Amino acid sequence: MAVQIGFWDVERRLEELSAEGDPLETLSKTVDFELFRPVLERAVRRRSAPSKGGRPGFDAVLKFKMLVLQSLHGLALGRTTYLVRDRLSWMRFCGLGPGDAVPDANTLWDQPPKNRPASPAPPMANQAEPPPQRSA
Repeated sequence: MAVQIGFWDVERRLEELSAEGDPLETLSKTVDFELFRPVLERAVRRRSAPSKGGRPGFDAVLKFKMLVLQSLHGLALGRTTYLVRDRLSWMRFCGLGPGDAVPDANTLWDQPPKNRPASPAPPMANQAEPPPQRSA
């Protein structure tokens, strides 16, 4: 018999993962992924004009975090998508909740147009905007 999930069960489970030392939580605290937003948004190609309607695209930083997970774990894109939906720690790393939509493998895979060869992406570390200076 299935047990109904309580209102605070997800939060309790995430607290347990944090107490055990969730490495993705540490990565999120160490790396400010928002610094990459300007570069990521410039790199994203718009396949259709927003005026044509349709579902808005997924956040560029969310897709980047999913590609980081894929790279860290040596996964195929489809498997990465599945594991983000399946694992609470991966959802939290991506800034998602259990009911949020997750980009599928085709959304993550950004194929270059057929009429031009793929060009290697510039190193992201060299492209990130510097953090704003804090005044003393």
